[in-house]
Amino acid sequence: MIWLKKKWENKLTKNILKNKNCLITGATGGIGKEICKQLANYSCNLFITSTNTKKLKKLKDELKKINKNIKIESFESDLSIEDNINELINFVKEKFTSIDIIINSAGIFMIESIEKSSIKDFEKSMNINVKLPFILCKEFTKKMSKNKWGRIIMMGSSSSYSGFKNGSVYCTTKHSILGLSRALNAELKNKNVRVLCISPASTQTNMAKISTDQDFSTFLNPIEVAEYIIHVMCYDKEMIVDESRLSRTVMR
Repeated sequence: MIWLKKKWENKLTKNILKNKNCLITGATGGIGKEICKQLANYSCNLFITSTNTKKLKKLKDELKKINKNIKIESFESDLSIEDNINELINFVKEKFTSIDIIINSAGIFMIESIEKSSIKDFEKSMNINVKLPFILCKEFTKKMSKNKWGRIIMMGSSSSYSGFKNGSVYCTTKHSILGLSRALNAELKNKNVRVLCISPASTQTNMAKISTDQDFSTFLNPIEVAEYIIHVMCYDKEMIVDESRLSRTVMR
């Protein structure tokens, strides 16, 4: 049984991800970090970003231990600022001839009433959760389209489909990212550039700990979320899993 599982995994993923170049934002976050580790196992070259230099260095060291043969570059910056995004793009182009995969894992999770939410809060959340993925897709899908291969992972949320109390800012951004994903997928899939919106329920990350009205132990495991993302983006024939909702078995 184990042999069959490994045979299937190798058939599905080995020849698709090997030597591909992946840009991942929010790489040191709970889900982002697990995606990086799994991509390293599949010999995918990685360009990782974060706002924390120490965490980036630690992750880079971990990834080198997993696979010393892949290329790993990093960039530390606040990507809610457009000038910093442009600087990132220029640096990526210096280090990689092309980007084959974009993992839009950076995000801001905010719980606050609309009365207490500021315009600054709204703008920063939109900049990270929506504007950043838009700009990166606009830039790097040009080469993907030319090469007739690309994968873009948009990190949606259960809040892409519903609202919750004190979640007006966050839910607005996640509804927006779902709409962007649907539109880009319709635009690019005939060029084999597939845009996949993955929408997990609450997940066991540091960011999710601010949600104190729920039982953290019932949240999704970030390793399983990462495994699912890697799996679905590896289909390369007729089928596409363009939109996925990852729900919790227990809501408490």
